[in-house]
Amino acid sequence: MTTLDATAGEGLRAALGRLPVIGPAGRRLRARWELAQPFPLPRYVAGTPRIGGTGPLDPFFPPTAPTLGEAAMSEEAVRFVSEVAGRLTQGGTLAKQRFFFEWGQAKFGRNWRFANILTVLWAAATFVQPKAYLEIGVHRGRSAAIVGALCPDCAIYGFDLWIPGYAGDDNPGPDFVRDELRAAGHRGELTLVSGDSGETLPAFLRDHPDLYFDVVTVDGGKTVVGAASDFANALPRLKVGGILVYDDLAVFPRLERVWHRVARRDDRYATWEFPDARFGAAAAIRVGDRGRFT
Repeated sequence: MTTLDATAGEGLRAALGRLPVIGPAGRRLRARWELAQPFPLPRYVAGTPRIGGTGPLDPFFPPTAPTLGEAAMSEEAVRFVSEVAGRLTQGGTLAKQRFFFEWGQAKFGRNWRFANILTVLWAAATFVQPKAYLEIGVHRGRSAAIVGALCPDCAIYGFDLWIPGYAGDDNPGPDFVRDELRAAGHRGELTLVSGDSGETLPAFLRDHPDLYFDVVTVDGGKTVVGAASDFANALPRLKVGGILVYDDLAVFPRLERVWHRVARRDDRYATWEFPDARFGAAAAIRVGDRGRFT
């Protein structure tokens, strides 16, 4: 995206933001703009650290996308996620999720295939064993708890606005999340940053120029520009061999265009998606240091 494109896009966004949405015509205009508006792309630099590859006993050998997907849909993933969920403070969404897992396994047995952001994170953390994990959109800490339970010494970095009542649940904030991660078994470093990730994450990364992540979850803002900004800020810091996890593609179809551009179309990544069920989880394994976008 050129500087001119970006400037024009900002002007259009500002203009549309000031317009009231009146009736079907206004809603159609907003929907079309969301499908067409320009958005920021990651700016990669050469020499990104990679996971493994230091010698014959530590080869660079990331999982294939189908391997990651099979693990995310496995019985072992569901068992682990259900067990960790049982350690956390029980709320409406968490209880429904545990019931769904139990019902699916009871009804379909070993033939059941299901994945969501939690089982995908179990697969990613199992294969990568992250030392540093970035999460944009922490909410009540369920996703971070999966990583923290599996890799107790992993350094976890979380960014959230802590919007009250988000997704129909209480959203108590950082202290609550700290307690949840302790209950899950995490004992490593935990950094929680409050505010808009579009502002706080780039500022944090500027202050930590040598920090790279083994696993990254993007589950923050669901606007096209908000999601794209999170990708643009986070992906250059994902190690080669690391895994990106994304959520809600089925809920917000407009974000399909962002995912396609920053992950599926970029041959730095091998991607896997589970579009079934309510939310639709996705993952991308960073397999190289150079791709379509530089």
